[in-house]
Amino acid sequence: MVDVSIDSLILKLHDVNAVKFGEYRLKSGLLTPIYIDLRVLVSHPALMNQVSSLIYQRVKEEKLQFDSVCGVPYTALPLATIICSRHELPMLIRRKEAKDYGTRKLVEGSFHEGDTCLIIEDTVTSGSSILETAEVLHKEGLKVTDAIVLMDRRQGGVEMLASRGIRLLPIISMFKLLDVLRAAGRIDDQTAQSVHKFIQENNTFGPKKMNGSGGSAPKIPCMERKRVLSYADRAELPRIHPLASKLLKIVEEKQSNLCVSADVTSSMELLQLAESLGPKICMLKTHCDILEDFTPEFIQKLQAVADEHNFLIFEDRKFADIGNTVKQQYEGGVFQIASWSHIVNAHAVPGPGVVKGLGAVGKPLGRGCLLIAQMSSQGSLATGEYTKAVVKMAEEHSDFVIGFICSSKTIEKPEFIHMTPGVQIQAGGDLLGQQYTSPEEVIYNKGSDVIIVGRGILEASDRLEAAESYRKSGWDAYIRRVGHSHQ
Repeated sequence: MVDVSIDSLILKLHDVNAVKFGEYRLKSGLLTPIYIDLRVLVSHPALMNQVSSLIYQRVKEEKLQFDSVCGVPYTALPLATIICSRHELPMLIRRKEAKDYGTRKLVEGSFHEGDTCLIIEDTVTSGSSILETAEVLHKEGLKVTDAIVLMDRRQGGVEMLASRGIRLLPIISMFKLLDVLRAAGRIDDQTAQSVHKFIQENNTFGPKKMNGSGGSAPKIPCMERKRVLSYADRAELPRIHPLASKLLKIVEEKQSNLCVSADVTSSMELLQLAESLGPKICMLKTHCDILEDFTPEFIQKLQAVADEHNFLIFEDRKFADIGNTVKQQYEGGVFQIASWSHIVNAHAVPGPGVVKGLGAVGKPLGRGCLLIAQMSSQGSLATGEYTKAVVKMAEEHSDFVIGFICSSKTIEKPEFIHMTPGVQIQAGGDLLGQQYTSPEEVIYNKGSDVIIVGRGILEASDRLEAAESYRKSGWDAYIRRVGHSHQ
């Protein structure tokens, strides 16, 4: 590959503001001093063609063997389209969400089981987006051995993908980009050094020496984490709530940090879900008020299934009223939630009275409560100072509050459980503002303890297979997190 064309491309990318310096938040949640925004390429066809040519040049240089090409949605889709159209290569399209009509496929195009697919991506940090696409392709019987990316941020993506059997071939590395921009006077030495330091201190895949221009950087541990206690160690902490301890022991024993959100309207379907997925989960989340045929007999059966398969029941009631009202809602009415649900949750908006009211009923029964510190819906107001106030409330009522519903870890005290909804292996969103995040992102990068999965399993053609996929993904991310903190 000719370096002159690479140098020219880097300067052109800077010209069109595809390379930005400042403070930006990555998908992983990290704040970075440099952001690569290749979405602007769609407005610059000549530049798009140049990038596509360099990617195809790399394909030829490596003599890659494949049957089809798939661009990671969305930025890499036009790149893959140009390459496949120009060179008459078969292309596949991976959807982020299956349509609710037609074939409902996640992979569009013609292919055969056992075919090899080459993945194309625009930018890689941790490699999670490529891995998500590869996992979708794998489910369709396709093999993925190689991926090509225009920009490698040099933060562990190559190594992570290699550990999963995928070779990543970058066109430009972050350090090359910095060298070219610095030589051209586009950035000063201080900016270049700041980005170098960030890259070296925020590797997403374990300790290693990272080479910059003409030298090697010191060995730096992955993400500078504090030592992460295992689920089993946390279950034995002296100040942990007995129910939180029980949950962590279940998680460890079953090697599952998966909670299935059983948002169905039929009690028979819910029982069938509990029975079939019970061995794969640590917890089942219900919405009893959407059941069209709720009865006390149904609850007795659900409790029996929970006992048989060793999982907890979490009624996602989201209490949000004054203490006296929530006390009655929790204890009485048609549902009598306190009599059967191990865990409930509540908004902190009403103040500590909501916890006191629920606790008056739940504490004598050995129940526990999760406070909603953050939500997975777009535009949620549960952020910033509100989240801090929720955490403080939990600490003051730790005899009943066992943890949080949140999008990322809110407190470093290991006796509190963090549970994250809105999890899908295919990250993205829906038309009603739900934002999805992958299990890897939630457990490994954001430090949560339990993934809550609904539609990713309920809408799968094989729910049991999907549940196993999420169980394994969540558990693998936990093993990585604990393992790296001990290195």
